[in-house]
Amino acid sequence: MRVLVTGSSGRLGRSLSAVLAEKGHEVIGAGRNTVGIPGVREVTCDFTDEQATADLLAAEKPDAIVHLAAIAVPFGAPEREILVTNSVLTHTVLAAAADAGVDRVLCSTSPTPVGYSSPDWRPDYLPIDEAHPLRPAHAYGLSKIVMEEAAAMFARTTDMAVGCFRPCYVIAPEEWAGAPTQQGHTVLERLEDPALAAVSLFNYVDARDVGDFVDLWLTAPKDAVTGEVFFVGADDALAYKPIAEIWREYAPHMGEGADALTEGLAAFSNDKARELIGWRPTYTWRSALAEAGVAIEEVPA
Repeated sequence: MRVLVTGSSGRLGRSLSAVLAEKGHEVIGAGRNTVGIPGVREVTCDFTDEQATADLLAAEKPDAIVHLAAIAVPFGAPEREILVTNSVLTHTVLAAAADAGVDRVLCSTSPTPVGYSSPDWRPDYLPIDEAHPLRPAHAYGLSKIVMEEAAAMFARTTDMAVGCFRPCYVIAPEEWAGAPTQQGHTVLERLEDPALAAVSLFNYVDARDVGDFVDLWLTAPKDAVTGEVFFVGADDALAYKPIAEIWREYAPHMGEGADALTEGLAAFSNDKARELIGWRPTYTWRSALAEAGVAIEEVPA
């Protein structure tokens, strides 16, 4: 399949594009910069520019688009800029894809619209799945809801298969090896200080597993994926101990429902992705660190 990845130069985009190329897709990476992704032909484009986006799709004629381009973190820019930029990027890409006759578009959003960054937030239940109410606490989370609603609109009103996925805290291969993660901490620092990972309910996912999910989404029957939203996360929590043993100290807002999150269980469910497209993550933090050659010290008492 001929796949165009917007935002391919980003931390998720690089790994995801490489995985799709390894799986035999013809991948065009598109964004403001080129970074030299193995097996990927890269071009530049400003996806807030309607004409530039239309011209790119007319020239490249992709079968599918994976839309990652966005302001990628909460508070990474002024609130209004985040809301406007992420919303406009998504609508521009979806509208251009519909006009160009693209068959499928998959948009990357986030778990943050659930609202866990708000001080008074409490989950309705755990683990959290795609049916959980959304209560965004900042413009970034709100922008992801706008993106999902835009995708749903195009799924209803066009012949394209359009859907969204909510990747958990993405960790790229170089980050397992010691490079700083999205928030500036290393993986080992997040493990050794549970307060760092507690902010996002200890969620994470290996970027290569996200690539595998996208590959399955692209090749799944249209009626299994169009209009759907998926959480894409690891099976376990990014913590030395089960969430059930540490939530009272580090994430008391999770409530007593977190007592059910014993060893090997995460705060976010990936059951829907398993059931509808057969995806399951390959990596745990233990296996990814071992593969990267990083030794794990004895688990603290």
